[in-house]
Amino acid sequence: MSSNLVKGTAILTIGLFLSKALGLLYVIPFYAIVGEENIGLYQYAYIPYNLALAVAISGAPLAISKFVSKYNAVGDYATGRKLMKSGMLVMVMTGILSFLVLFFLAEPIAHLVITNDEKDFSIAEVTSVIRWVSYALLVVPLMSIVRGYLQGNQKFEPTSVSQLIEQIVRIIVVLLGAFIVVNVLDLSPRIAVKFAVFAAFIGALAGLVVLYKYWLKYKPEFNQLYESRPPASDVTFIDMYKEVIGYTIPFVLVGVVNPLYQFVDMITFNSTMESIGREEVAKTYFTMLNFLTHKIVMIPVMVATGFSMALIPVITRFYTKNDQKGITRSLDQTYQIMLFLTAPMVLGLIVLSNQVYTFFYSDNPVGADVLATYAPVAILFGLFTVTAAILQGIDKHKWIVFTSLAGLLVKMILNIPLIKLFEVNGAIAATAIGYTVAVGINIYVISRVLHYQFKMVFRRLILIGIFNVIMFIAVHFTLKGLLAFSPVDGKMQALLYVLICAFVGVVIYGALSLKSGLAQKLFGDRLTRITRKLGLGG
Repeated sequence: MSSNLVKGTAILTIGLFLSKALGLLYVIPFYAIVGEENIGLYQYAYIPYNLALAVAISGAPLAISKFVSKYNAVGDYATGRKLMKSGMLVMVMTGILSFLVLFFLAEPIAHLVITNDEKDFSIAEVTSVIRWVSYALLVVPLMSIVRGYLQGNQKFEPTSVSQLIEQIVRIIVVLLGAFIVVNVLDLSPRIAVKFAVFAAFIGALAGLVVLYKYWLKYKPEFNQLYESRPPASDVTFIDMYKEVIGYTIPFVLVGVVNPLYQFVDMITFNSTMESIGREEVAKTYFTMLNFLTHKIVMIPVMVATGFSMALIPVITRFYTKNDQKGITRSLDQTYQIMLFLTAPMVLGLIVLSNQVYTFFYSDNPVGADVLATYAPVAILFGLFTVTAAILQGIDKHKWIVFTSLAGLLVKMILNIPLIKLFEVNGAIAATAIGYTVAVGINIYVISRVLHYQFKMVFRRLILIGIFNVIMFIAVHFTLKGLLAFSPVDGKMQALLYVLICAFVGVVIYGALSLKSGLAQKLFGDRLTRITRKLGLGG
């Protein structure tokens, strides 16, 4: 794997990790301020918002980075700059349009979720929170094109830092605003929820300011490249946007698939649970599935997301130069590192589901069971993101459209019957089966098109699997010992047990990986030099 891919992946993954971690941790105080009975209103805003956001911008950063990387690879820096300038106007218009669509469709969406005003939330309340969150769409699309241009120029730090600052500012506004509304002004927690969703707009403004500062930093370098190279190729604006839109559609589908799966649950779960006489727990289970546990489950997926963002411009460059060896090396390393990092995190969530759920939310056996059942699906989320990124990098966009829609269709067909059979676990199973279908087809296409052999990866995965089993057993018995000594009593003790077990897991998994030389092979020469000094092999 090239050093650019390793460095880019590390920067993006660290930024995503911190951003996702903050996005999870703030739920603890927010949950305490507004209460479990009101937290569901928050998610009713964010699922439609994430859908609108995915349609508006999810394709843009990756599509722009692919376009810019492609033309930079042949020394045509001017064409990427031309796209950047015109694209900013397009994204401003896209943001305004997406805002208007979500704002005026808020009430119809609310009717899809809630059939009358006799349930936990009224149609007016759901409509209101959707409208409050829609303002963020005015800013976010503009950020996306700047991030894409910088990533296409192998500048990954701005994306990572701007996402982090955006999240920090949003969380400060959410918590401070909610606290003032509920505890100072003594108003309803549901008003606090409206203020909290509006914080997405304020956070986006902060992220845009950060990107502008990075743009000023890199502008002299870009200008030098721009001026020292030939003028832009004779690609017309029509041809340029035709190419970008061709990239964008599959990128949009990749970005929108997960929110679409959640949207399927959003419009089917409550009514299906009612049909089997479980109306009294429908809202609680749905909140656990699509908001509380989903936030935790998406933490391991950040590794795959970081890879996909860094992988696309690298794979595109190798593919443009017809460098088959470069492609194979990148794919080998990507699959291995993603699973090397994701699998132990998933196993940790399974073993420690009770303690993790207690720390973040409350002592709830049902919520912990949902988390333990849902956690393995994170591997499928990650594999879909990475395999789709590979297909994007080699211009197999039609397959991404097909596999995304095929998996979603499976989810739609199976969701209601499986919920009737297994309740909340049925919705998880339908999601897992849908993603399995999509990932399976993606892997098949990649292996056929690139003549890619998975033999070496399979051998490494067996070794990774053995290390994970050993780690799993060690963590399991560590937890049993802790619980035998003293059952969990409160959030801080739950956190202590999680940290102790995580430490044991990291030490054992790390020691096995270093002693066997696996970690050195995956992470390169620098780690090898360090481990040799420490006498750990490699």
